[in-house]
Amino acid sequence: RPAQLTTVGKRCCLWIQDLCMDLQNLERARDDLRFRGVKGTTGTQASFLQLFEGDHNKVEELDRLVTAKAGFKRSYMVTGQTYSRKVDIEVLSVLASLGASIHKICTDIRLLANLKEVEEPFEKDQIGSSAMPYKRNPMRSERCCSLARHLMTLVLDPLQTASVQWFERTLDDSANRRVCLAEAFLTADIILSTLQNISEGLVVYPKVIERRIGQELPFMATENIIMAMVKAGGNRQDCHEKIRVLSQKAAAVVKQEGGDNDFIARVRADPYFSPIHKQLESLLNPSSFTGRAPQQVAKFLKEEVRPALIPYQSKMGGKIELTL
Repeated sequence: RPAQLTTVGKRCCLWIQDLCMDLQNLERARDDLRFRGVKGTTGTQASFLQLFEGDHNKVEELDRLVTAKAGFKRSYMVTGQTYSRKVDIEVLSVLASLGASIHKICTDIRLLANLKEVEEPFEKDQIGSSAMPYKRNPMRSERCCSLARHLMTLVLDPLQTASVQWFERTLDDSANRRVCLAEAFLTADIILSTLQNISEGLVVYPKVIERRIGQELPFMATENIIMAMVKAGGNRQDCHEKIRVLSQKAAAVVKQEGGDNDFIARVRADPYFSPIHKQLESLLNPSSFTGRAPQQVAKFLKEEVRPALIPYQSKMGGKIELTL
């Protein structure tokens, strides 16, 4: 249903904010990872203690050296035959959350594409539908949604694996995780690269947006009209009733006759609203309905997105350009 207006840039920032949260969660999960270390068959380090003739310091030093050699800063102090499978839950939960973000973004794009306000990139010789050649289905967004659903369900595997570990690892652990862990990372990789392709070629149609706003704005402006009338000395209840009657008549023209929204024309023709007839143009200015969206976008890009991308600046060609 139509609601208060927002801007394209503000909507994009909502998508980016979710992705920034995913980036933070990915970095946290990566930084929290520890090495199992040199713990032995069941985690007791018994064989190493025997090898070093009971020297606990040497066992701990070996654990530290191998951990560093493997590229980790820390190892788990206690393990069984494996590290706790809750680690796999943590990792796949972050990836599943990323899948939810991308599914939401691409669903929004698909809905906006249906309204013809936004369109994902479309290649010159691309076929939109094998049966209907005129169609331009948002196939990339559809693919992202499909794969994102798969990614979101993969977290169920480590949840169940961790809950049925018994005392030590069995093949019902390792066979499962060799599939779900690899699939999760591969799926996350392909939907991210597809989303990048979508975002780099996203097309916005301002004229279509303008037409749609023109159709819905008169109804959205009713509260502003009522406030203006009250400031001009009118009675709020009387004005509300007048607006109700006129808006329902205009809605009937749109719904039953397929005509244009003539609500404002009815307001102009009604002598009751003569005190604010000269204000109607300013009351219907779309920019007055978007609040602080432009300022929010500018502040968000400057203070949250840009700092989050600085560590990746060298990988992005040495510069960060953010414009919406």
